[in-house]
Amino acid sequence: MDDQTPRDCKICAKAWPFANHFIGTLGLTDAYLFEDQFFPGWTVLVFKDHWTELFQLTQGERGQLIEDVSRIGETLTQVFPVRKINSELLGNQVPHIHWHVVPRLMADPDPLKPVWSVSHEPIRLTFEGLDERLRLLRGALGIS
Repeated sequence: MDDQTPRDCKICAKAWPFANHFIGTLGLTDAYLFEDQFFPGWTVLVFKDHWTELFQLTQGERGQLIEDVSRIGETLTQVFPVRKINSELLGNQVPHIHWHVVPRLMADPDPLKPVWSVSHEPIRLTFEGLDERLRLLRGALGIS
């Protein structure tokens, strides 16, 4: 963490994403399965250091970050029947660089809307379902 880390950052405080949803470490990010799996495979990539804006990173860090996002996106297309990958960097609710990488599947109920506006009941995986999905993604990523 850098000297700019706010004490109330949910990511830096390890309050979110959930530790038991950890997929693995990529270049400059840690990958987690998002807690709502209505869109199967929804992954969150969290930048390891606390920064809020892309322009705060070096050019090399920005390049590596995009490589991490691309690697997860490609992996999700290998694991799920993906129609399109959505990659979003917002940070309005959690001001710490993190990407939501969301596979939009062939059976997507509303493929033209952003995931945030698709009305649905959240799907929380059982312990066994979470473990299976994590093993599936780790295997596809070559992470043990």
